[in-house]
Parts: sequence; structure tokens; C-alpha cells
Amino acid sequence: MARGAFMESADVHEHRYGTPRAAVLDRLAQGRDVLFDIDWQGARSIAAAAPRDTVRVFILPPTMAELAKRLHSRAQDAEDVIARRLGRAKGEIEKWTDYDYVILNDDLDRAYAELEAIYRAERLRRERNPWIGSFVRGLIGEPP
Repeated sequence: MARGAFMESADVHEHRYGTPRAAVLDRLAQGRDVLFDIDWQGARSIAAAAPRDTVRVFILPPTMAELAKRLHSRAQDAEDVIARRLGRAKGEIEKWTDYDYVILNDDLDRAYAELEAIYRAERLRRERNPWIGSFVRGLIGEPP
């Protein structure tokens, strides 16, 4: 792949991950939103590449024991992979201060509602709605 072809890439838990730059920038240019489920390294890279378009949300587990239980119950990884993930978890959690929002995932419905509220609020930000300026000028110009 050509240098700069990825918006972010990282080795995480013995797997190589990356996000193609062109695909993301194309969607952003179309005014579409792009949602990522990535680690702190990827979040940092994407925020550096598209700072005006990036909103970072950190999802915290309620306890380390619950995190272990969730990793085991999803049955996606071998025991050694789960052990490595848990061994790195506290270091990753320490990166929470790099994020714009933090959600404690102790209740799935509430955590999802909080994520949805963040999304809706960010979509309403003035700078994300470039059409609003001309609308307001027209509104002000209308007779009462």
C-alpha cells in the first residue's frame, strides 16, 4: 500500500489494523458520518488527520472483573489473547483523558442512549451545519 494510504494503522493485540484514508475522506466530503471502533492509537491518528471532523468517545467498563467476563463470554479470542488484552487494559484505560466524552458502560441501554445523545449534539454544532448561515440571513430578511 502507498505511504499515507491509511488514515490510521496500528498493531493491536497481535493484529494489524488500518483505515483507508481515501474512503473516509470521501464519505466526509459527502457530508456523511463515519463511526470507528478503534483503540486509543487509532483515535489519536484520526483526530490528527481530521481534527474538525473528529469526536472521540471512550467507553469504560464498570470493573476489570466485568471486562474479563465480557471478553470471555463473547468467545471470540483464545485464552492467551484474552490474557494479553486484560494485561494491557489498564494502560489503555489510562488514555481516557485524551477523549472528548467518556461513557461508563455499566448499563447497555443507558450507555447507548448517552452515545446517541453525544452524536445528536455533535450533529447540531454550528460548524457542522454550513447551511444554517444562509438560512438565518434569509430568516432575518423576512418581513414580520
